[in-house]
Amino acid sequence: MAATQQSVLDLIKCFRRQWSLVCECERTTVCGADDMLLILQLAVADTNKKNGNGYTAYLSDVLLIWKHLVKDKLELINDGHLIPKNYDSIRKTYDQLLKNSSTLDLIDLHKAFSKPESSVAVNLSSDQLQNFLLGHHSESADRSPLAVSTPCKNSMDFFKIKDVVKRIFCSYLSLLVNTKNDIALAQVINCPERGLGREAFTDIKRASKNKQLALFLVVTSFIRAVELGGKGYAPSEADPLRKHIKGLSQFVHFIDRLEEILGETPSTRNAGERILSAIKMKLIKGRSSEDSVSEAVTEVAQELDLRIKNLLNSIEMESSTGISPARPKTHAINRGTALCGRETIKTLLILLDEEAASPPSKNKADLLCVDMDNAIFGAISLVSLFRTPEQNNGSSPKSLTQRVQKCIDKKKPKLKQNLIRSQFSCTYKDEAATQIKPFAFPSMSQVPTCIHPAPKIAPALCSDDATPTGVVSKEKMALQINSGNADLPIGKAKANKGTIRKSTKRKQFENGENQNDLYDEPSQKRTAPPNKSKEKATKAKSKPAAKKQIAGQAKLTSFFRV
Repeated sequence: MAATQQSVLDLIKCFRRQWSLVCECERTTVCGADDMLLILQLAVADTNKKNGNGYTAYLSDVLLIWKHLVKDKLELINDGHLIPKNYDSIRKTYDQLLKNSSTLDLIDLHKAFSKPESSVAVNLSSDQLQNFLLGHHSESADRSPLAVSTPCKNSMDFFKIKDVVKRIFCSYLSLLVNTKNDIALAQVINCPERGLGREAFTDIKRASKNKQLALFLVVTSFIRAVELGGKGYAPSEADPLRKHIKGLSQFVHFIDRLEEILGETPSTRNAGERILSAIKMKLIKGRSSEDSVSEAVTEVAQELDLRIKNLLNSIEMESSTGISPARPKTHAINRGTALCGRETIKTLLILLDEEAASPPSKNKADLLCVDMDNAIFGAISLVSLFRTPEQNNGSSPKSLTQRVQKCIDKKKPKLKQNLIRSQFSCTYKDEAATQIKPFAFPSMSQVPTCIHPAPKIAPALCSDDATPTGVVSKEKMALQINSGNADLPIGKAKANKGTIRKSTKRKQFENGENQNDLYDEPSQKRTAPPNKSKEKATKAKSKPAAKKQIAGQAKLTSFFRV
């Protein structure tokens, strides 16, 4: 197994030396056995969705198609071999996912450099690569002793946690090298948790499909437009990505921080150490040092840092110049900045190539299926992340237990309890009134029985002032309208003359009447006064008995009145 792994690594090194023969970009990443299986799982789920079976992929189907795909791409299929259902569509989707992520799998590299006309000889046969990808190894291979797993608080194996953490570290490094790698972005966009779940990832995918751009470019362009775009350049308020602006900005700012370290640190050793330290601090933030996840993160960061330093030592032994031979060192423009960034990228590419040449994991279920309850940093499976979340329209079926309990509750007899009404019983609605249909015509039983009569107007009070017949003064008119002052004495009625006048004017204004019309009407149109005989009789009753006055008393009385 070790010899085959070294042959696979030599194949990748050959690709790095002659990358222009296979791809168009020097930063194209290589997809290992585990990543190939993850991409195939997405291809199977996408094909099932197109056929109306939902975005799902069963483990048995993925493994069956995986074996057929390896043999088909290596041209090792015999005649009469059973072809899985919808294989052509799955193969097409698989190749498209690789192309969109700007990655190549090991089989593509083998087909490119194993041709007879190839100038580079590769000591790796198709059968050896097939056994390597499928995990078949000989019994004579060296077997490492079984490691005893340490107990964890979240009931997960420590080595499983370590594998997940290592995949997260490598995905961050791969995203620094190749920003078009959508698979790497999907694995780290919510690690640590930033509130970017399935809904946010679905909105990013739709924007990527509309703009024909990679996922990372869509996210960065949106955040740049929000932060730097002026009037007319900022995204619209109806943009779906505005709901996730907080989490997306945190992710983009963290990647910007890693790129700053990559370009500003002159030493490749220091740059690699600072990048790994920044990722480690981001993952263990808010966790205790005794936590199993924190221990796994610290251990993985130390291992990767040691591997980077060993790679640099081996490169120095090979006396690599670190700069393109087409441009001499003395004529290099901005040599310091260009040198440190380029050397660090090359070192990270070599580290990722070694990870791609590592043997596949034995437990495929742990790789493809992630338990939601034990997910680390919110890193769920790729199928669950790429699946479009269901819209909650209220008609989703509930669990069987809830439905059975609901039926039992319906059949139970309900006890009617007497309502305890307070003294304000008029505020409660009658049950009979609530049963009336809103559009039905009211019957006689619905006619209100309690009718409040209109206020009665008291007759006008007559005074001693002589007025013409048929003409009513304003003060008397006010007294006739206001029934509350009918029983008052004449003195008090005169004292309240101002308030009566104001209240009557306000009432007439609210009723839409015009006072000028009321007082300027001709006397013929008004109601005729009662008979004079009756009027005299009422005046005689209302007038007090006249007393005899002394001579000159009337003049004195009028003088004091003035």
